[in-house]
Amino acid sequence: MKIIHLYLSNFRNYENLSIYFSNNFNIFIGNNAQGKTTLLESIYLLAISKSHKTHRDKELIKFNELFSKISCLLQTDKRKIKLEVIISDSGKKVLVNDVEKRKISDYIGAFNVVFFAPEDLEIVKGDPSKRRKFIDIEIGQISPIYIYHLNQYNRILKQRNEYLKQVTNKLNFDSNYLDTLTKQLSLHGSTIANYRFDFLKKLNKYASSLQKHISNFDESLEIKYKSSYQFKENNINQENIFNIYKNNYQRDILVGNTQIGIQRDDIRFIVNGNDVSFYGSQGQQRTTALALKLSLINFIKCETDNYPIVLLDDVLSELDDIRQTQLLNCLTNKVQTFITTTNISGLKNELVEKADVFYIEKAKIIKRKGDKSGRQ
Repeated sequence: MKIIHLYLSNFRNYENLSIYFSNNFNIFIGNNAQGKTTLLESIYLLAISKSHKTHRDKELIKFNELFSKISCLLQTDKRKIKLEVIISDSGKKVLVNDVEKRKISDYIGAFNVVFFAPEDLEIVKGDPSKRRKFIDIEIGQISPIYIYHLNQYNRILKQRNEYLKQVTNKLNFDSNYLDTLTKQLSLHGSTIANYRFDFLKKLNKYASSLQKHISNFDESLEIKYKSSYQFKENNINQENIFNIYKNNYQRDILVGNTQIGIQRDDIRFIVNGNDVSFYGSQGQQRTTALALKLSLINFIKCETDNYPIVLLDDVLSELDDIRQTQLLNCLTNKVQTFITTTNISGLKNELVEKADVFYIEKAKIIKRKGDKSGRQ
């Protein structure tokens, strides 16, 4: 899967941009706030219909403009696909080959992305919400059904919590109504938990191997899913989860909130027997974050039979030679890759020689070298 062409109209600080890409490496160079990351953001948006930087779509529209349009032309093994996202005051529209998709779940999946950014270290050392967001995004990319269950779970959880806050007497509540909400919550919660267990089991296989290679075989990694249901993987079903919720009715009513569920789950990264989030060095945490992200490349290829498109936002210059080499070994001749940097000197020479290089200033491509197609 490759992006042939990208078109932006009134997106962030871009008024109009039409650009063609190399099948392998594409490097965007420029000072901060010139529009490099915005290009990666637009590709990410085309993949999953959301920005990685804001949940307010209107922020993506150029100042004083009425709409924003982002589109790309994809090349698959068999055909070309046009994707388009249009954002205006009336909302957001997503189109595939000029046909509007009413459901986001019908749009997502045309291509997948793996996004690297300096803040990805927070997946390892940050709070649990960062790790839950990570698995929700990555599973959601390859499974629209997961997105459906997650949306339904969050909707019912909100209803349940609102009811719990209204109950003033912990002995006097409508048990039938609470049972109805809890059964629905159990259905979606058990489905989500099983998806997460399966995802992390597969990811662990790739990430543990990468951790060894990146650390020169000094570190072993094991990824564990910490479920608040406290069940083993093969016991997570609707009936078992419902009984756990039911046994916690009085506590939930007392605090006015649902105390267990997938909204409280976490991931543990165990390196050489220790939880690296709490006891790991900066180097171990960085290696774990890199192994985790790199493992997504093979995971997505295995699940979809297509390599994802990789977006590297100002991260290569922060990696030492060993980590940079390991990263390049995972990417060479496999995936189309987009890289942003303020200075090309931080990149390995063999990477620059293989890449199309774009110099960006004030949301304009002011110089380009390395294009062998003759396009401008």
